[in-house]
Amino acid sequence: MRLKNVFFVGICIFLTVACKQNTEKTDQDTEVAGYASFGKNISTADALNQMDALLQYEIMSVGDTIESKITAKVSEVCQAKGCWMTLNLENGKEVMVKFKDYGFFVPKDIAGKEVIVNGLAYVDDMSVEKQKHYAEDAGKKPSDIASIVQPKRTLSFEADGVLIKE
Repeated sequence: MRLKNVFFVGICIFLTVACKQNTEKTDQDTEVAGYASFGKNISTADALNQMDALLQYEIMSVGDTIESKITAKVSEVCQAKGCWMTLNLENGKEVMVKFKDYGFFVPKDIAGKEVIVNGLAYVDDMSVEKQKHYAEDAGKKPSDIASIVQPKRTLSFEADGVLIKE
């Protein structure tokens, strides 16, 4: 009877140790040195530079999507919540970045900072109504908002993760 109890306790200890999940996280899992992370954890590896990102967009049509990672500087951020931002590419082109499922936001003071965005690149025909909404969020003058009168082909990106260079 005693041997049976020792055997039972041994099995319980073995199962407890064997089934215990490793909850320790390494620095690599939670943060990338020199960057603040938002949304899904991503790395800096394999990010396209501005020129390569522009080339990627040039071969795309409205409705096309491609998984991508882009490094660029922020030109504007939504001043209401930080729920979108625009990135500068080469030749004066910009990418409108929104965040997957409205699941996270970025700080409103990151204009001019370098970021890495990971997610889906796509080309969109943005309606007049959406353009005006984003112009209001950006704090544009009423006269600038009123001058928006036609849909615009937009280079767009749905980010699931963002790294902001510190």
